[in-house]
Order: sequence, then C-alpha cells, then structure tokens
Amino acid sequence: MMEEGLLEEAEKLVPNKNLNALQTVGYSELFDYLDGKITLEFAIEEIKKNTRRFSKRQLTWFKRTESAVWFDYLTDRQKIIEILNSKIKQHRL
Repeated sequence: MMEEGLLEEAEKLVPNKNLNALQTVGYSELFDYLDGKITLEFAIEEIKKNTRRFSKRQLTWFKRTESAVWFDYLTDRQKIIEILNSKIKQHRL
C-alpha cells in the first residue's frame, strides 16, 4: 500500500481525517504519523499488524456464512461464472 502511494493519498485527505470513511486501517495510522504522534516506521508496522487482524476477522465472519463460495485467484473466470450461475439456479429452486 505504501509503495502504491498510500502516504501521499493520506496527506491529501488530512483535512477530512475525521470522516468515518477514513477511520480505517492505513489511514488512521498515517494520520497519527502526520500529526507527529508516531514515527513513520511505527505507523507502517501498525498498518501491517492491523491489516492482519482485520483479515482474520473477515475470514472468521465469512466462514460462518454457509452461502459463501471461495475461489482460488488462479481459477478461470468462465469456471467461476459457471459455478455462480449453478448456485443461483439452486437458490431459485
């Protein structure tokens, strides 16, 4: 995220940092850095840690959703469409 310009993006968003949509992983840590509360290195480590935690919470939530369908990122797009269409048909029956 940092290599893709997250810091520069956060700098532009500082005037809006109190908006709920910006209270997310990445922005909140960088806003603390830009406010001089923490170092950039610490902010980056916190982003990594908080991203892992958020990801684990998402996986836990999705595992409880029986209708979730998981695909490997290498799965052919047409195969995904076929599987999803099959699931839609089953749901309609």
